[in-house]
Amino acid sequence: MTQQLREGEGWRLGWNPDAEVFRGLVGGENWALELTEAELEDFCRLIVQLADTLRQISSELMDGERVSCEVESDQLWLEAEGFPQAYTLRLLLLKGRGAEGAWGESAVPELIQAVQMLKVF
Repeated sequence: MTQQLREGEGWRLGWNPDAEVFRGLVGGENWALELTEAELEDFCRLIVQLADTLRQISSELMDGERVSCEVESDQLWLEAEGFPQAYTLRLLLLKGRGAEGAWGESAVPELIQAVQMLKVF
């Protein structure tokens, strides 16, 4: 398997199966964070879960109603804030080292799409 790096305006996502510890990479406008395989796996699963949840609740909200939604695993925590169709995303690592990152609402749709296309395993 070969190393993958996908990036767009305000986001980066990577996978390097040959790395010893930190095989994943997530990044934003001016930051990047290496992730373990387990952290990247959780990130990919949780970001899709979060997007699906926001899509599902969008019909129950009034026009112009903002939402905040959180998901987490034992590895990391994600929060979406804004409108179901346009929201910011925040990431916190919960174990080992402390780290935080965030993406603006214009970067989130492409990041989610890239996560779904990333061939990690």
